[in-house]
Amino acid sequence: MAFTDQRGRTQTSLSEINVTPLVDVMLVLLVIFMVTAPILQTGIDVNLPKTQETRAEQPKPKAVVVSIDQDGNVYLSTQAEAKQVNVNDLPSLLAEKLGQSGERRVYVRGDGETPYRIIAYVLDIAKQAGADVSLVTEPTVKKK
Repeated sequence: MAFTDQRGRTQTSLSEINVTPLVDVMLVLLVIFMVTAPILQTGIDVNLPKTQETRAEQPKPKAVVVSIDQDGNVYLSTQAEAKQVNVNDLPSLLAEKLGQSGERRVYVRGDGETPYRIIAYVLDIAKQAGADVSLVTEPTVKKK
């Protein structure tokens, strides 16, 4: 945009956008997402058993995750939501979630202190729902 001053000379205005505040805001948002993303994925506090396997497969963001805590409470998680469910309602809920996600993989996160009979029961329910079941474990850190 041009304008004329009092002496009749034509001058142009400064039309550059200052991007520094935009970069500052974007960096703050990036840090916030980096901090909150791992928290949203796990959801339920489960003490996973340790294994020697180093190439452990981690649940995908849209995967169906069944978590079992130390007391035997069962939680069904998809994306950002995790809710406690009754074990008797788990077959119908799993079938519904598998139908919505379009994926057949179900990740089971069982606490290391949970009785095996509870985890085996949940595995059986997931298999009956037609899911491909994967157990989530925490790899041990090898000392050099």
